This record gives sequence, structure tokens and C-alpha cells, in this order.
Amino acid sequence: MESPNLEFEYGDTDSFTAELSELYSYTEEPEFSLNRDYFEEDFKNHVKGRRWMELSMEEQRAYVMRLLDALEVTDRDKRLKVARAILYLAQGVFDECDTETDVLYWSRHNVFLLYDMGIFTALLELLSMEIDNNQACSSAVRKPAISLADSTELRVLLSIMYLMVETIRVEMEGDSPERKAAREAFKTELGEKDFNNRPVYFTLGGFEELQEMKVRMRELLNLPPLPEDSIKVVRNMRAASPPASAMELIEQQQQQKRGRRSRRPLVKQDSLDTYNERDPFKNDDARDEEDDPEDVDSGIEGEVDPLDRDVIIQPPPPPPPLRPPTERVSFPKGLPWAPKVREKDIEHFLETSRNKFIGFTLGNDIDTLVGLPRPIHESVKTLKQHKYVSIAEVQIKREEELQQCPMTMGEEEVEETPAEILYLGMLPSLSQYVIALLKLLLAAAPTSKAKTDSINILADVLPEEMP
Repeated sequence: MESPNLEFEYGDTDSFTAELSELYSYTEEPEFSLNRDYFEEDFKNHVKGRRWMELSMEEQRAYVMRLLDALEVTDRDKRLKVARAILYLAQGVFDECDTETDVLYWSRHNVFLLYDMGIFTALLELLSMEIDNNQACSSAVRKPAISLADSTELRVLLSIMYLMVETIRVEMEGDSPERKAAREAFKTELGEKDFNNRPVYFTLGGFEELQEMKVRMRELLNLPPLPEDSIKVVRNMRAASPPASAMELIEQQQQQKRGRRSRRPLVKQDSLDTYNERDPFKNDDARDEEDDPEDVDSGIEGEVDPLDRDVIIQPPPPPPPLRPPTERVSFPKGLPWAPKVREKDIEHFLETSRNKFIGFTLGNDIDTLVGLPRPIHESVKTLKQHKYVSIAEVQIKREEELQQCPMTMGEEEVEETPAEILYLGMLPSLSQYVIALLKLLLAAAPTSKAKTDSINILADVLPEEMP
């Protein structure tokens, strides 16, 4: 029985609206009203009798500049109110909009305005201050239970920064040249060496950029082109269930032994069986004839038992397709991707074959086949047809040569790519990142968590005041 396909798109990110919905799912509903109230309170004090949408571009820039100045005050509560007002602008001044389209339009407009006025750099400085705030950490440790109130400032700042990154990252058809230039400038700013908390996907790219990089590097190293785009192949594959465990297979065999004439249990086929077009019922007739020979002698030859007739003649109807037949992708019979064989695999195969048939080996020689039987020749020929040399193997070989002959080979020329810059920025603090991830894993296991541990993964779902 074929598994039904899933409505799932294999990609780097979800749609823009889905990403925003996921962000808002971590926000309590009263906080939306709180952001609006703080914005309207400040906005009405400086702009009388008008709404944000009615202001001109210059008036909006002047008001955002005033908010930027207010972010530098020493009072923590005042800074939080201003940050909530900025968050309301990034959310699209939803109280003044009538439709979801209007909210998305004004959110995009306000985000580019905030970035142009330097809000993101100011938020980054405030985030660094919150991270280095030891007083807040010590006060949270003394509390009996950590709640949402202990991470209010962090959540507000991170929400604004995420909205700005996600909005600027997505390119729209109607974007002006100024917005396109701002996107490239923002991408360059995030890729600077002194910015370690950069969004990786925005600065390094996704699947499409990775595929283009692979093609370009293989051409530079004089390697054969890629046989296919593995990401496109995975996107077009049908949904597959994991293979059955050993206990499930034993139970199925026991059920078949108890009653041969009972209907065979339906087993989900994996994706490879789907491409090979296997029929789970095609071998039932032969199996029943071999296991039950007395059924042939007990009746007239060629006659089918009524119980077996339901299984053989009336198989269950196939499930209706979820998509039109025109949208289905047809693959050739066999694997959906081209098989790849490393040179080490061929060497290992020849080494084993020579030890078996000749009694000695020839090292790394993969061309000499003297003394081996004909089937081994055909196997080696097939393996060489699917030989694949990856970029990593070439780089590893180059690194080994540099280590063996450092004086003659000289130093390796490392290209300053965004990935290399990210690695240089993360390397000094890599141990701290690993320790932080380990603490989160330990906090997820209640049995291994110490009572004095300050990390609580439930802090984002607990109310501010515990009953």
C-alpha cells in the first residue's frame, strides 16, 4: 500500500507569513496591546490628531529619530517602553490597518525605515548590554521560579531584530532600487567580523547558493559535473515511513503462521519500493501454494477457495491521489538518485577480491585485473562508471600534502568567504557555545538537572506571577 504524500515543502525556510506566525506564537496576546498602548501614548504626545499612516516620509523619519534618541536613556523602564513602541512599528501598526495585506505592507515599510535610521545597530548594543547584565542573572537565580517577566527585555529586542532580518531578507517583486541596495548593505553588515550573532542563512545562503557554489568549485578543480541536484530529488520524493523493526517482522510472521487464509496485514512501503513499483500482494499466491499443499488436493484443480478469492481477486482500492496527475514527477525504475562510489571503495573491493582469488594485493592499483574472474571485471567496470570524487576529498588530499611538505608547498591560500569569516568569529567563543548547548540538553532532562541550575526551559511558558 502506497503512503499518501505530505503537504510539505523541503526548503530553507517557510513562507514569510508562516515565519511571522511562528514568531507570534511565542508572544502572549496582552503584549500586542501593550506595544500598541506605549506607541500611542508617545505618538500622541508629539503628533497631535494624526495617525502614523497620515505622516509624510520626512515626518516619519523625524519621529523614528526621536525614538532612537530615547533608546539611549539610562532608565531601564523608559528604554523598554521605547523598545515596545519600535516593536509596534515593526509589527505594522496593526491597529490602523484593516486587512492582513495592509499590515504586511506597513510592516515592510517601517522595517526598512527603521534600518535606514540605524535602529538595528542600537538594538545590537542594547542586546549586548542585556547579555552582560549579571545583576539580572543573579536576581533570577534567587527567585523560586523563573517566568516570562525575567526575559521581557530580551524577548522584545530579539523580536524586533528577527522581524527586521526576516523582512529585509525576503525580496519582493516591487522592491525599489533603494531597498535592494539596503538589503545588500544589511547583508554585508551582518557578515562583518565583529558581529558574531549573525543570521547564518541570510549571510551564507541556502540550498540554491550551496548548489551554485558546488558547481563553481567543481569546475575550478577540473572535476566532473554533478550528476543531479540532490535537493531537487529530495523535494520530489514521496513521503516514506521508517522500515519495520525486528519485533514487528517477527509478529507478522507469527500471524501468518496462525492463519494462512486471513487477510494479509497492510504494511507501508518505503520510498524505494514506490519507485520500483512493487506490489505487496503479488507473491501471496505462490506463498500460499507452497505453504499449504493440502489445499490443492482437497478441491478441484483450478478452483479457488472463497476466502482466498477475496484476497486475490478483490485487493483494496488504491487511495485517491492528493495532487493532479500532471503534477506528479515520474522517476526511472530504480533509485531516484545516481549512485556514487568512492575510489577507496573500489580499492577495498579489489583488495578483498585479490586476497580471495590470488592471495596477495597490489596496493592502490585499481586498473590491474589479471587473475581475477570475469564477474569481478564486470563489477569493477560498474563501480568505475559510478565513481565520484567529492570536493572534500580533494581538499583533504591537499591538506595532507601541505602537512607533509610545509616548506616546499608553502602556506595554503584560504579564500575569505562568508563561511570562513563566520568560523573566525565563532572560534574564540566556540567552547562557550558548546557549554550553553550542553546546559540546554541537561535542562531538558529533569532527572539529571541540579536544583541550583539557573536554566529553565519552561520559563517561556510560565506566567509572570505563579499561583
